[in-house]
Amino acid sequence: MKTHTLILILILFNLSSLAQNNLNDSIAAFFSTEKITLDGNLDESVWKKANIISNFTQREPNFGKPATQKTQIAISYSSSAIYFAVWCYQNSATSISAKSLQRDFDFEAEDNLRIAINPYHDGRTGYEFVVNPYGARTDLLITSSEDASDDWNGVWDAAAVITSEGWFAEIEIPFNTLKFKNSKQQVWSINFERNIKSTNEIDRWQGWSRDFSLENFSVAGTLTGLQNIAYTQKFELKPYLLGGWDLKDDKVSYKGIGKVGADLNYNITPTLKLNLTANTDFAQVESDVIQVNLSRFNLYYPEKRDFFLEGASNFDFYIGNRNNVFYSRKIGIENFQNVKVLGGARLFGKMGKSNIGFLSLQTAANKSIPSINNSVFRYKFDLGEQSYIGGIITSKIGGDHQNIVGGLDGNYATSHFLKDKNLSVGALITASSTDGKMRNNSLAWRLYCDYPNDLVDNYIAISSTQKNFSPELGFLFRTNFESFAWNLRFTPRWFNKFGIRKMLLKPWEFVIYRSQDTHEIESYFNEARPFGFVLQTGDSFEFNLQQSYDRIDKSFDLTSNISVDIGKYHMHKTEFQINSFRGRRLYTELLYNWGTLYGGKIKTMAVLLGVNINKHLNLSEQYEYNKIKINTIADNIKQLISTITYAFTTKLDISLLGQYNSEEDLLLTNIRVHWIPKIGSDFYFVWNNGYDPVKRVDYLKPTINNGAAKLVWRFSF
Repeated sequence: MKTHTLILILILFNLSSLAQNNLNDSIAAFFSTEKITLDGNLDESVWKKANIISNFTQREPNFGKPATQKTQIAISYSSSAIYFAVWCYQNSATSISAKSLQRDFDFEAEDNLRIAINPYHDGRTGYEFVVNPYGARTDLLITSSEDASDDWNGVWDAAAVITSEGWFAEIEIPFNTLKFKNSKQQVWSINFERNIKSTNEIDRWQGWSRDFSLENFSVAGTLTGLQNIAYTQKFELKPYLLGGWDLKDDKVSYKGIGKVGADLNYNITPTLKLNLTANTDFAQVESDVIQVNLSRFNLYYPEKRDFFLEGASNFDFYIGNRNNVFYSRKIGIENFQNVKVLGGARLFGKMGKSNIGFLSLQTAANKSIPSINNSVFRYKFDLGEQSYIGGIITSKIGGDHQNIVGGLDGNYATSHFLKDKNLSVGALITASSTDGKMRNNSLAWRLYCDYPNDLVDNYIAISSTQKNFSPELGFLFRTNFESFAWNLRFTPRWFNKFGIRKMLLKPWEFVIYRSQDTHEIESYFNEARPFGFVLQTGDSFEFNLQQSYDRIDKSFDLTSNISVDIGKYHMHKTEFQINSFRGRRLYTELLYNWGTLYGGKIKTMAVLLGVNINKHLNLSEQYEYNKIKINTIADNIKQLISTITYAFTTKLDISLLGQYNSEEDLLLTNIRVHWIPKIGSDFYFVWNNGYDPVKRVDYLKPTINNGAAKLVWRFSF
């Protein structure tokens, strides 16, 4: 009898444990009218009443084991915002690793707490909010289970404090920042991750499998308790005032003094947003880092303008091989000249299972350039848990010229392949027409299969961008090709007792191109990594072998001194990479690559040195040196990039970007002051100074000397 009773007690205990585990994959938000002072002290009474979760599990280094440090999360909400309380206890507070105060800090290099939210509860896209022990903030737009964009800046705030027990934070996210279903009872997907950099430990609330990223909502938990929330303020008005100057030949010309413009955002529904913009200006945008180009192809620079960043995934139509049907940086530039954006509209969001992205902007005429309308419409319909079908139309119309592109695509994605693995299979086709005519060979298409998992990452694709395919609002890295790509990565967890977290092995990363019109092999590239690893400390090493072939049908200038003749070139390179963990006070990254290039030889050395002096001041120096010799002609291409950031607080910082590029013969300095007087409003001061060309210049008289001051103020009603 006693034995039966004991068995029954054990069964009931196990069932109770299972029930508790089931409950622990959900967190309930607590409604409160109490005012929360955002200071990180967590002394409000609401946090004593709220539901608290603490069941975090290690993802690294000891998979499946309980977290070594205690982490607790609680959530409350008001009529206008959602609040998070974060308790990050630490046995030794002196081991807390944090080095930044500025907005958009490098969160992968320091302690942090990450929150991933999918308000639609559909396992697809969402938002990510990151805070460190000093209250510094980073945010990302989650575009898929594997991708997130860190260029977006949402309206939210955070504060944190460090004590002898650890670090603690409060986070406020206005509902206006998010998009969610219009229903009385809200159920959201949510997940949390804590990173402890002193031991490189990663703890996650749900979905701690190494096959799943934090952005994979198919394995996230659920947020309940949100009731009767909606946009209490449907309108957001952001007017700006701009003043600027340009100094040339000792003469100052003032431009845009008193220039004004505005963006008006209207939340049509909680899931659909309309942007209206007038007299649009992007003076506050950070400068691009000039890239070294030792190829015959175009360089890609990412979008940095805020207007285009929110909801950017609603417009994406990637056709492979670095080609894209829509590239927003094409708007505002014509014939390599900047043109004024008069204004326009953008509509994006979700209606049921329909994902919509519509944009139309009008640019001003400029001398021989007519006024041009730039428009794009992107549509995706959700299928199943993570799949979709969709299409895109882009148009560029100005004067007597027009360019239209249309495309269809579909993707099947699952996180349950072979029970618990990720798999993505997709296809697309798109075509272009110019001035009302669709020429022969004006298609682009792609078929792909991706198996992105921790132990094995395998990607296979075939694609083509035909000779006359011309998306004038897109980006083409190369054209007139058919390609086959196969990338295989293998990362076993071997030699852990020697301090190795995982091996980095790559049998091959292979892509071959043949000309679409002649079907002759044009080029190929393969990289094999027979040896590589990541240490438990975060340091890494790679040894790579590279082989390539390029058929040159028309000579081109590789550098200002070296040209490449017509011919067929087989090339090979050997490469070493050593990277130290960026969370240290002093860190470095080294690359050395040597081999053959277009019948000659090349040696490349790249060195990055970073210094985290304290939470206010961070420095980095990056130097790249290319020594090239082809047909007895030698050239040395050098690039130096210096960055200095001083953050006075989490809402006021000054940054300096200095860069020298010997091939472009440029020496540029960009100084940028960013002040956030209140969340959602910004003041910028930008000064650009430089020399073009650098050789034989008067250093007291820079050829580039301009600046701007811009105030953007946010009103919501």
